[in-house]
Amino acid sequence: MAWLSTKTYASERGLSCAMRQWAADSHCAVLHGYSLGFRFVFAAEQLDARGWVVDFGRSGFGRIRTWLHETFDHSLLVAEDDPFRADLVRLGELGLANVRLVPGTSCERLAQFVFEAAQPMIAAATKERCWIAEVECSEHGANSGVFRNPDAVLREISADALARLAAALT
Repeated sequence: MAWLSTKTYASERGLSCAMRQWAADSHCAVLHGYSLGFRFVFAAEQLDARGWVVDFGRSGFGRIRTWLHETFDHSLLVAEDDPFRADLVRLGELGLANVRLVPGTSCERLAQFVFEAAQPMIAAATKERCWIAEVECSEHGANSGVFRNPDAVLREISADALARLAAALT
């Protein structure tokens, strides 16, 4: 892997949502809100004709930007395994919340959720030339979680191993 670029879609973008960490033994177990931020690390072995890893405009990052707003902006995130899931989903049925079911509401699980949605979008936009190496989700400046693309990690290890092998052979 030769090229990396980053896109920070920080909390001032207004991805304001409410959630709860139902299994927490703290105040995090009750509904509370954040303006989530996301940081993407994109990777490519070749740059595009403009010298970019990924176009941060409409034809590259644009679909991801739209999806982030549709998913997180003014939404109530409900973990699929929340014991009060039905009650929280009911808020959406009553028109009181834009409910989004997610695998989990930790920064780590949200980073993975975003990765899994965004990776096919960036692969399509770049005709498989580019991939997402990692996604970081932050609830504020002090707390974040990162999901690293397992395939990207394997590519790094493979590239490093090949470089070491080539150096040993010379």
